[in-house]
Amino acid sequence: MPLFTSAPSSLCFLRLSAIGDVCHAVAAVQAVQRYWPETKITWIIGKVEAQLLEDLDGIEFIIFDKKAGYAGMRSVWQKLKDRRFDALIHMQLALRASLLTVGIKAKYKVGFNKQRAKEGQWLFTNKKIDDVESQHVLDSFLAFIDYLGVSKQAPKWDMPISQQDASWVNKRITTQKKLLVISPAASKDERNWLTERYAQFADYAIEQGYQVALCGSPSEREIQLGKDISQLMSYAAINLIGETSLKQLLAVLNRADVVLAPDSGPAHMATTQGTPVIGLYAHSNPKRTGPYLSLDTTVSVYEESILAQHGKSSSELPWGTRVKGSDLMKKVTLESAIDQFQALTHI
Repeated sequence: MPLFTSAPSSLCFLRLSAIGDVCHAVAAVQAVQRYWPETKITWIIGKVEAQLLEDLDGIEFIIFDKKAGYAGMRSVWQKLKDRRFDALIHMQLALRASLLTVGIKAKYKVGFNKQRAKEGQWLFTNKKIDDVESQHVLDSFLAFIDYLGVSKQAPKWDMPISQQDASWVNKRITTQKKLLVISPAASKDERNWLTERYAQFADYAIEQGYQVALCGSPSEREIQLGKDISQLMSYAAINLIGETSLKQLLAVLNRADVVLAPDSGPAHMATTQGTPVIGLYAHSNPKRTGPYLSLDTTVSVYEESILAQHGKSSSELPWGTRVKGSDLMKKVTLESAIDQFQALTHI
């Protein structure tokens, strides 16, 4: 029996981070909007993530600044002190997110099933979704709205790109050639592919008639990675690392014909734009965290790595088990990535 048999008056979603996960959450929230257009939607979100999503239609965003600690929580509570939601959909497992829910009033607080509710999340909710089968994070998010009473549907995204951001991209990428975007940096360096292989892959794509653009954040390590890749290349790439806002990056990924990326936010941003992604995976299971619409073109050594490390397959281990090690991405060969590129582009 669904939690609601008719449209609730108001729902509050809590998913603070990270970029990839909030992209997954967009699909769930917008499915609710399509099914119950009269329902008022509030979303509590992280400060950085809000920069990407703040212009989504029909959603009230309440920003939580995690760096502000308890003061940041009090700020959220103060903004919502006179509000009571029909349901709070708690999509984050971190204890900090669960503590944030304490000061939010809702008839129902819906969380993960106890089998998946890490860091005691189940203690902070009075309703649990039934789902323990979904492998992919996005499917588990869709299980939340199924529990609410929204009929199942294929994920869709409506993430607008302003004319200003589109124009910025067109000024920086003037070629009429097909575009390969490489977003080389994951959240941790050990999850990056080898620098020389990024360079070799980029050179190969250019030889096939593609323009290559590098994208990433303004962090010092990402800027240096971009320089290192460019120096190892035989041809020239457009290096946009550190030069884009999140919305401009979204516009670049929209413009791309193919994206190459490790386990990172830009892979999921590209998915929201319908852009094919070649994901490079070793530490996490792409069936759980891979680019949702491009799982068939993901290059993964996760299964062989987890078997070597644990002596068991992923299906025999807890949901979300990661493989540890600093050199696992060496197992992702240049040839395997090129094979997927050829399959996507019909070269």
